[in-house]
Amino acid sequence: MAKKKNDTMVKTNAMRIVESAKVPFRTKEYEVDEENLSGTHAAQMIGMPCEQVFKTLVLKGERTGYFVCCIPVDRELDLKKVAKAAGDKKTEMIPMKDLLSVTGYIRGGCSPIGMKKKFPTYLDETAQLFDEIAVSAGKRGEQILIHPEDLKRLVEGTYADLVRE
Repeated sequence: MAKKKNDTMVKTNAMRIVESAKVPFRTKEYEVDEENLSGTHAAQMIGMPCEQVFKTLVLKGERTGYFVCCIPVDRELDLKKVAKAAGDKKTEMIPMKDLLSVTGYIRGGCSPIGMKKKFPTYLDETAQLFDEIAVSAGKRGEQILIHPEDLKRLVEGTYADLVRE
């Protein structure tokens, strides 16, 4: 977990939510490289395979509005699959400049847990292959490691095929 200068633990809102739900989790902290905010860098820094570390992406559907997708950090969204999962004809990523105002999180620290509002959340179906996946803890340099079923319950998510082949 992140530490203050006096070495006391600092919990993010996402961590507090997971704790209050009494869901088992652990955290991994890593040094942030402002030049490289990629998820693959985060995976390397925490020593986990890319397919087990999930990035949080925020999209907007033509009819459905905002929603969230969590996919492995080394994969790309397939917007047709995403639209189908969301029950919309057309979806697109929100502009980066809107991320903070929509979610309460910044790029590189966007967690599917604890956004400003509860948005429909879709987890790539590959999450089910693992006993533990990593997602952002709500700040750069901090990951929450959690069982995918626990994450799914917490965010009231749905598994779906979301990535390009």
